[in-house]
Amino acid sequence: MNTPIMQTTGRTQASAIATNAVLRNTYLLLSMTLLFSAVTAGLSMVFKLPHPGLLLTLAGYFGLLFATARFRNSSLGLVFVFALTGFMGYTLGPIMNSYLALANGAQIVTTAMAGTGVIFIGLSGYALVSRKDFSFMGGFLMVGILVGFLAGLGAVVFDMPALSLAVSAMFVLLMSGLILYETSNIIHGGETNYIMATVTLFVSIFNLFTSLLHLLGSFGGQE
Repeated sequence: MNTPIMQTTGRTQASAIATNAVLRNTYLLLSMTLLFSAVTAGLSMVFKLPHPGLLLTLAGYFGLLFATARFRNSSLGLVFVFALTGFMGYTLGPIMNSYLALANGAQIVTTAMAGTGVIFIGLSGYALVSRKDFSFMGGFLMVGILVGFLAGLGAVVFDMPALSLAVSAMFVLLMSGLILYETSNIIHGGETNYIMATVTLFVSIFNLFTSLLHLLGSFGGQE
């Protein structure tokens, strides 16, 4: 005979199993997309492919992001998530080449990679171990990312290096917060789709890395 306590316990266990599955699948897919993106970035660098430009980059990014979200519950979602991350890797190649061409470019790139890895592992580990709920950050992050995106466009269109640098610093903080938020969201059952969780974390890592590159290049006096 099932009692209310037994039913509640069963639901709790089922919820925990589902959450662990989302978490496991997210980190597995994230590892695969990071590797795939690194490969496309490497090919882009080796063949010295040109950057597609702001308009094509935005069109490709938002188009593939929309397609990924549209098919997130089907196998096509996996195809689009690899297309999205591969495209982002391709756009990263020319950026990496421009930094590596500097006198201290290798040091800048290595430091940015190490910093990105330390920040991601540290924040994800903290969210996983502490089990704190960071859902309260959602609204702030959404507004901050929108403001930062528009400011970044303004910096590019009107050629304002100081504003661009400020946007990069802003995005380091915002992407760090997004890593905390999304990891917490998975743990507490707010995000149940591992494809969308992967996209959120990948975009956070990508923007964190490129922002650190910009900051390190600027402060190094070589950009």
